[in-house]
Amino acid sequence: VLIAIGRDACTRNIGLQTIGVEINEKNGKVPVNDEEQTNVPYVYAIGDILDGKLELTPVAIQAGRLLAQRLYGGSSRKCDYINVPTTVFTPLEYGSCGYPEEKAIDEYGKQNLEVYHTLFWPLEWTVPGRDNNTCYAKIICNKQDNNRVIGLHILGPNAGEVTQGFAAAIKCGLTKELLDETIGIHPTCAEVFTTMDITKSSGQDITQKGC
Repeated sequence: VLIAIGRDACTRNIGLQTIGVEINEKNGKVPVNDEEQTNVPYVYAIGDILDGKLELTPVAIQAGRLLAQRLYGGSSRKCDYINVPTTVFTPLEYGSCGYPEEKAIDEYGKQNLEVYHTLFWPLEWTVPGRDNNTCYAKIICNKQDNNRVIGLHILGPNAGEVTQGFAAAIKCGLTKELLDETIGIHPTCAEVFTTMDITKSSGQDITQKGC
C-alpha cells in the first residue's frame, strides 16, 4: 500500500483577498518574486505556501532567516531554491541536488549539457548476493560553464548522507574536472561520482559486473 500525503495551502479564508494578495487559484499557493515578496510590496511569504517552491522544512527555515536578515540586517542574500539537497527515504534511498535533467534541458538547452551516469553495486551487497545494477548515479554538467555540475542524483544505500556532502561542493561551484581529480574512498557508494566516464549521449552500456 502506497500512501502519498501532500500539503494543502489554507489561504482562502485568512483575509488575503482583503489586502489584495494574489494566490494561485488552482492550489491556493502564493506567487512571490526571488525575495519572497508577494504582489503587495509589504507582504512576504515563506515556506510550503510558496507557489512552485520546495515543500521542505529546512528550506522554509533558511528562507525565513535570510528574509529577516534582508529586512532588518542590511543583507542582500537570497534563498537558493535550486541547489537544495533532497532525499526520499524509501528502502533504497534516492537523493538529489540541483536540477533534474528535464528542467536542466529547459533552462540551458540539451546541446549545452553533458550528462554522466552509471549503474553501481555497493560492496555491502556482495555478501548477501543482492542484485547487481540496481543502484544508479548521475550528474548533469553545463558545458558552457566549465562543465559545472548543476544536477546530482543517486539511487542507493545512504543516498541522503552522500547527497548532503556533495551539496556543499555544488554550492561551491563543483565541476566535472574537480570530481575527476578527487580521490574516492573505497569501498563507498559516494566514490562512484569520482570515476564517472560514460555520457548518456554516447549510448554506451553502463551495467557493472562488480563493486
